Amino acid sequence: MRLTHFGHSCILVEHLGVKLLFDPGTFSHGFEGITGLDAVLVTHQHPDHADPTRLPALLEANPDAKLYSDPQSAGLLGDDRTAERPGGDWTAVRPGDSFTVGSLTVRGTGGRHAVIHPEMPVIDNTAFLVGDDENPARLMHPGDSLYIPYERVDVLALPATAPWLKISEAVDYLRAVNPRVAVPIHQGIVNDNGRGIFYGRYTEMAPEGTEFRVLPYESDVEV
Repeated sequence: MRLTHFGHSCILVEHLGVKLLFDPGTFSHGFEGITGLDAVLVTHQHPDHADPTRLPALLEANPDAKLYSDPQSAGLLGDDRTAERPGGDWTAVRPGDSFTVGSLTVRGTGGRHAVIHPEMPVIDNTAFLVGDDENPARLMHPGDSLYIPYERVDVLALPATAPWLKISEAVDYLRAVNPRVAVPIHQGIVNDNGRGIFYGRYTEMAPEGTEFRVLPYESDVEV
């Protein structure tokens, strides 16, 4: 499986001839010129995960891509679509839903965004599990959540920094999921110095057998 990180939570997954793009948001850059996508997947409605300005052009460049998101985003993104913006309708994915994209099976799980503050409404957040014939959880993208799937995840996209996240929570989450490889996402809100602090803790405190690997921006890497 090849991964390309376009910053923050935007990751391109290429596996068994299938191209999936997750969370092309406002803090991500470089995804604008991608073509040949089989699917675009959005975990939740926040603009750092679904950029309302650049998303239409991405879909126009990928008219055959299927579109999947959490239920609330499906309604919000669907409201902005016109006949001049090809790509099809957004399909709402709820916990327990599954669908196929080429030779891959994708499942929705989780369902709710992590709590930012008790006074703020909690929105939908669909975590996605991507699987193949050998492993039904080849990759997990949790969006803005710390949902534990309680199955063996091969590659975890790990939320590294967030207004709703303490480093102790992220470490406990990493240990609970216990993937073979963890790659950090959602780090666009801190500078390089801050990232180094977070990355250092995750490297030191990852469970035995888990490789914490930082992906270079806009360069595809085999994992």
